[in-house]
Amino acid sequence: MIDNEMKVFTGNSNSALAEEICQYLKIPLGEATAGTFSDGEIMVQINENVRGKDIFVIQSFSNPVNKHIMELLIMIDAFKRASAYRITAVIPYFGYARQDRKVQPRVPITAKLVADLVTAAGTNRVLTIDLHVGQIQGFFNIPVDNLFATPVLLEYLKTKNLKDLVVVSPDAGGVERARAFAKKLKASLAIIDKRRGDVNVSEVMNIIGDVKDRDALLLDDMIDTAGTITQGAEAIRKAGAKRIFAASTHGVLSGSAINRLNESVIDEVILTNTYPLNDKSNTCKRITILSVAPLLGEAIRNTHNETSVSSLFI
Repeated sequence: MIDNEMKVFTGNSNSALAEEICQYLKIPLGEATAGTFSDGEIMVQINENVRGKDIFVIQSFSNPVNKHIMELLIMIDAFKRASAYRITAVIPYFGYARQDRKVQPRVPITAKLVADLVTAAGTNRVLTIDLHVGQIQGFFNIPVDNLFATPVLLEYLKTKNLKDLVVVSPDAGGVERARAFAKKLKASLAIIDKRRGDVNVSEVMNIIGDVKDRDALLLDDMIDTAGTITQGAEAIRKAGAKRIFAASTHGVLSGSAINRLNESVIDEVILTNTYPLNDKSNTCKRITILSVAPLLGEAIRNTHNETSVSSLFI
């Protein structure tokens, strides 16, 4: 007889979020150990019975990304060999998502490779938030639920008393996201036309739309080095924008990102906790962190109960 009780476990990448999710679900966090041997190999031990259980493993692909990916794969293998009923990989931030196509000869499509690895390890389904591009769902041969952090961001922004708001896409690729967001806030839309010269290097070229004497919200799925978002903020400030907010689901904040944000004209940077911030991030007083624990908690509960998660795709 299968006892498909729900159990939530976590690796080392985002344990604080996992604790929040378990508090929301009113269940204890599963007992597992993920460490390393002296030679650097990853060691995993599941410290409780999971036979016939419905397992959810929470792991963001955060820095060090390769270690955290490998940690997840080994944990999934351990659950599979321990006869778990079903294994769902909950990946709040899916790394390597920007390597989703061949942009020049003789380069890999690493997002597809990572999808294959997660599947081959024994995962039955994947739950994630704001994939860099939605078509990555098709890289998997298993079900993928790609949730959106939009409700979490919207709820907070509605408390900010925004005046004559314009939602700004920092590049052409984010227009669809910005347009949908603007519609929900009953705001207008502007687009920054930019040219990218090299990896993680961009140059603002032109602004399409009116931002003069208006509150502006720069919206992107992630902030990595913060070059794009800070250059965009500078451009719309020169074009006459008043208060400038930046909102993003994933705060990767690598390299000189914190210094750039501290020196920028952005009034507030709104992020979620899909990606754990490093200690240096505490030096940036402009950052506000919102929790996606209730969103993921509801998705986990509905998945376990075999009920629809479509109400979360808004």
